[in-house]
Amino acid sequence: MPARLQLLPLALLVACGGGTSTETPSTEGAPSPAPAAEGGGTITIDGSSTVFPITEAVAEEYQQGRKTRVTIGVSGTGGGMKKLCAGEVLIAGASRPIKPSEVELCGANGIQLIELPVAYDGIAVVVNPQNDWASSMTVAELKALWAPEAQANVTKWSQVRPGWPDQEIHLFGAGVDSGTYDYFTAAVVGTEHSSRGDFTSSEDDNVLVQGISTDKLALGFFGLAYYEENKDKLKVLGVDDGNPANGDGPILPSAATVSDGTYQPLSRPIFLYVDAKAATRPEVQEFIHFYLEQGRPLVAEVGYIPLSDVAYGMVKQRFDAGKTGSLFEGHGSTIGATVEALLGKP
Repeated sequence: MPARLQLLPLALLVACGGGTSTETPSTEGAPSPAPAAEGGGTITIDGSSTVFPITEAVAEEYQQGRKTRVTIGVSGTGGGMKKLCAGEVLIAGASRPIKPSEVELCGANGIQLIELPVAYDGIAVVVNPQNDWASSMTVAELKALWAPEAQANVTKWSQVRPGWPDQEIHLFGAGVDSGTYDYFTAAVVGTEHSSRGDFTSSEDDNVLVQGISTDKLALGFFGLAYYEENKDKLKVLGVDDGNPANGDGPILPSAATVSDGTYQPLSRPIFLYVDAKAATRPEVQEFIHFYLEQGRPLVAEVGYIPLSDVAYGMVKQRFDAGKTGSLFEGHGSTIGATVEALLGKP
């Protein structure tokens, strides 16, 4: 895995302490930087820990030779959206679509948002490498394990599938303020933000990795990039959604199965949300154009799945047109939806 993501724990600690400025590395001996943007200024960003590695990588490259400073905080999707709707930051990263309550909060404060899909991510279901009984789970089994009524009732592996050990199951998952938690519960349980509460949760995926990698009886979920970063410490499970159109039997998450839509229902687009007024600033326009035009290799470098060239072009057109509102509003379930299909809706 690239060095960028391996530095994430330190970066997250700094960011959670009130925002981190991505420092420009030394350019001694390097090619001449791009011409400095006029005006400079500061672009403030907060939000999802899932989107953070991409934005950090893009900001690092963007700031080379430019006057503009980019600061990035990590308070989760929900925390970032609250700050964006309060006018405290200009951009928020989100690992799920904006909620109606957030649209209402922004509207009450006179803030409209431009929604920009920037990459795909999968949610990995993982266990400890010493787990020699589970290689896959069905969506029905995941639901039986994670539904609210499972709390205090489904506590052993043998209750999930006959033949599995009659031993406790120890659960780990994304923090309840995270977009990953929202998406997982919507996709698996059927109701967003609804699950059992007796699991170890954290906004920091590295905490989850540590817990699962040291507990033979553990099972958890988080973004695919963090599994890829720690695959020597974890074992990923295939997921079977019961739909033959997505392949025969369990599908393992990978860049290929996420981008082609066969890893269902745990594939998703991830986003930037931009304050529409801020989007008229030259430095914000330049940064977003850089993100969408030159960020694709950086998306892959930090372990995520880039959109297609066509999709990035459509997203750029959406930004340049200043189109506000959500692609997901009024279209029912968006689990498994592709960016191209959503952008093509009237």
